[in-house]
Amino acid sequence: MVQIRNFSIVAHIDHGKSTLADRLIQHAGLIQERDFRNQLLDDMDIERERGITIKSNTVTLPYKSKDGMEYELNLIDTPGHVDFTYEVSRALASCEGVLLLVDASQGVEAQTMAHLYAAMEHDLTIVPVINKIDLPSADIENAKRQIEHDLGLDPEDAILCSAKTGEGVEEVLEAIVQRIPDPGQDTESPLKALVFDAHYDTFRGTVVAFRLFTGSVQKGQTLRFMSNDATHHIEEVGRFRLGRDPVKKLQAGDVGYLLAGIKTVSDVHIGDTITLDDRPADEALPGFKEIKPVVFSSIYPISSDDFPALVDALEKYELNDASLVYEKDTSVALGQGFRCGFLGLLHLEIVQERLEREFNQSIIMTMPSVRYRFNLKDGQHIVVDNPAEFPDPMLIESAEEPYVRITIMIPDRYMGAVMQLCLDRRADNSNFTYPVPGRIEINFDMPLSEVIFDFYDRLKSVTQGYGSFDYEIIAYRQSDLVKLDILVNGEPVDALASMVHRERARDRGLRVCTRLKDEIPRQMFKIAIQAAIGRTIIARTTISPYRKDVTAKCYGGDISRKRKLLEKQKKGKKRMKMVGKVEIPQSAFVSVLKTNQE
Repeated sequence: MVQIRNFSIVAHIDHGKSTLADRLIQHAGLIQERDFRNQLLDDMDIERERGITIKSNTVTLPYKSKDGMEYELNLIDTPGHVDFTYEVSRALASCEGVLLLVDASQGVEAQTMAHLYAAMEHDLTIVPVINKIDLPSADIENAKRQIEHDLGLDPEDAILCSAKTGEGVEEVLEAIVQRIPDPGQDTESPLKALVFDAHYDTFRGTVVAFRLFTGSVQKGQTLRFMSNDATHHIEEVGRFRLGRDPVKKLQAGDVGYLLAGIKTVSDVHIGDTITLDDRPADEALPGFKEIKPVVFSSIYPISSDDFPALVDALEKYELNDASLVYEKDTSVALGQGFRCGFLGLLHLEIVQERLEREFNQSIIMTMPSVRYRFNLKDGQHIVVDNPAEFPDPMLIESAEEPYVRITIMIPDRYMGAVMQLCLDRRADNSNFTYPVPGRIEINFDMPLSEVIFDFYDRLKSVTQGYGSFDYEIIAYRQSDLVKLDILVNGEPVDALASMVHRERARDRGLRVCTRLKDEIPRQMFKIAIQAAIGRTIIARTTISPYRKDVTAKCYGGDISRKRKLLEKQKKGKKRMKMVGKVEIPQSAFVSVLKTNQE
């Protein structure tokens, strides 16, 4: 019987997960040298362009160990960015062990710690691997000290490797088969399998990726999803080998896929348990934690005729990305759309880009906001994430906004710049630790609304790319919140409204007005762009009109003739302003979201 090992590779961003996965695939001989390319498991163009992993991907690697035993290694490659930790938690639920990568030059960073705790929660075997030992700046002794001091793991167990050159890859494979436990092959009990991913294939319907815990499954059987009791006839089961590789049968411990002609996307839920219809399991597997979105934004189709296509695209997209939450929404300016919840600003960007590329949707997104709480004078407590639902200021007793605890890891030379950046964003309650000489860890409590806007970009800028940060939501705290309206020619534009702290309102309002001035085309009349809190205007820019030179034919003579013509033109423009409507181009909505500060 072939031995099975299920493992995942986890690490901070850019510590070499995808490169190590490439080397393991090459070692297993799954791909010929001429077909090889970097980031083999990253299927999407957007992943290859940005050099990041967004979706966790699965591949089965055959391996023959030094003692001659045959193994099948199920590798689940995972993302490193904080916005995709939900992908990582789903991958970990299907494993018995993880390779925890540490960069030999950067050491232990914020997400390394987060993934360590996630692996411990799932009670997995942790194999530390020090990667990038070929770099001139590699400091292996320092990395070992951090593994012992910060992670509490034995540094002598750490494997040294370079995923780039292939050095130490054989030792990594040996450690997987020696240290990571066998999943246990209970084929006698009823089938229990956990759905950890799915995607939609235009020709075959929904492709379900799952991990078998007990029992076995083969073509021709009838399966049942335990969450909704939907039954389907299995057409094909198989393993992932850089493509779909059909097999006759999968059994306990295996990771694979199944096709059952599932046409309706709503039948499949990530975290659901699959069992057999004729011999069902008694109870479902625990599944995954309910995901809590932190950033909210509305999505609208550019043309209102495209709304049905957007509905269809979001259904198929949600199947592949279970962390996206959405509900219907309407706007006066933009028509019908959806209010969506995201795990962070990068997640929002990726969703927008994937909808445009993979599903050919032309969409507009509104200003991102977070979920605020309001305590009203009549004793009611309401939660608001959409500026359109902002309560009447006369009824508000107090307002609260979510705070996060951020952990920033930086070289100590950037401490002053980072402190200034955080204090500008209403951060408080700071403390510092020096995990190793030359590196400093700073903790701050900061409003989530300040983090989601452009904090990460600014942190990367001021630390020249060396800063890394992680955050966790801690509590709601009292805050002075206002609704910021944007008026164009006296008309409020609901898609540009936002909820902000009173101190930041003028700054944010002026920035939006300046952006709109650059984007809205000039008209024959003057256009005022204003930012307002209630009836108080706090910022304004003006787009000057086109003007015909009406005095061109008056040469010499009395000045009163020119004045008369100019007065006549002024009255005409005033009348035009009363009836004129300003069309806001779609690019204006997009440009407001961009935060290209110097």
